[in-house]
Amino acid sequence: MPPTLNTLAAWSWRVIVTGALVYLVAMIIARLSFVALPVAIAFLLAALLFPLTNRLRAAGLRPIYATWITMLVAFAFIIGVGFIIGVRANDEFPRLVAQIQQTARDAQNWLITGPFHLKEAQIADFVEELTRQLDQQRGQITSTVLTGATAIIEVLASIVLLLFIAFFLLKDGDRIWAWFLRAFGSAAPRVDRAGRAAWRTLSHYVLGTVAVAAVHGVIIGVVLAGMRVPLWAPLAVLIFLASFIPIVGIFFAGGVATLVVFGAQGWVYALIFVGILIVEQQLENHVLQPLIVGRALEFHPLAIILVLAVGGVLGGIAGAAVAVPVTAVIYRALPELRRDEPPALPPAAEPPPESPPEPSPKTPPPPGAGDAVPGTPSR
Repeated sequence: MPPTLNTLAAWSWRVIVTGALVYLVAMIIARLSFVALPVAIAFLLAALLFPLTNRLRAAGLRPIYATWITMLVAFAFIIGVGFIIGVRANDEFPRLVAQIQQTARDAQNWLITGPFHLKEAQIADFVEELTRQLDQQRGQITSTVLTGATAIIEVLASIVLLLFIAFFLLKDGDRIWAWFLRAFGSAAPRVDRAGRAAWRTLSHYVLGTVAVAAVHGVIIGVVLAGMRVPLWAPLAVLIFLASFIPIVGIFFAGGVATLVVFGAQGWVYALIFVGILIVEQQLENHVLQPLIVGRALEFHPLAIILVLAVGGVLGGIAGAAVAVPVTAVIYRALPELRRDEPPALPPAAEPPPESPPEPSPKTPPPPGAGDAVPGTPSR
């Protein structure tokens, strides 16, 4: 057989086996998504909260107390932010509805008196057709709502599971890791290096992404509040949460915020907001991400899009959110698994013991010096 054909055959069967293994793992993850996604999100949450737990331990608290205080602080923060958003939404939602109605009337007048010169009857026919389509899809909408209720129950169960996992990772993470390493025998040092590299990458990625998302939320919240847009606080939180999904999330949340700005303040403010959003996105890509996240994630945008697509297909929105950090962790851990430990240097030879210095020969006394007795006058 020609050597080229032998090489191609060797590569072919290896690629087939690798592809089958990847497909099998993907199928297992898809079947166990109810467990796999909470575990992945729990690792992200533990990486975010671990610095506080570590500082409390360093201050002298026992691991159980440090973990409980960390979890309670996180719960208090989430509940406080949710309460503030709920109060503001309850107060500002009627004003938003009134502004949207006014914008709709202005748009209708523009369609009639503007360059399109539409008639009121045509607009009424369009609204009637839209209403009829909604009535026809009422059954499908009802079934979707019921499916959504079932999904909500599953989400709540997943949240409880991921909170338990995050709690024990914060409390007994070192003991769990030591127990896990015992299963690898002689390969434990490699696995330990890979695991520590993966944890450093995950911690750096999560903390950096939270910082970038916070900058996103604060800037957009200030801009929306300055434009006097209702529901600016919920929109800022939506921008913050969407920033955890690279590239795609900011476009989705930005589109929702732009529609709200358009409905509340008109197309001029909407265009201004889109311009600010584009400038802020460029600032993130060229300044915030390189400085804050650094080299924790060195993926080409095409690779990020493909990873997001695979994560979204396997796990929906949650899968897209965890796909990039999981891929970054694997990408950083694999080189450590392949890398051999450098050979230990031989112990340095001990220098030979120093020999004691030889006594210097005594100088003989001058002649006649021994005849004189000290204190006796010489003749």
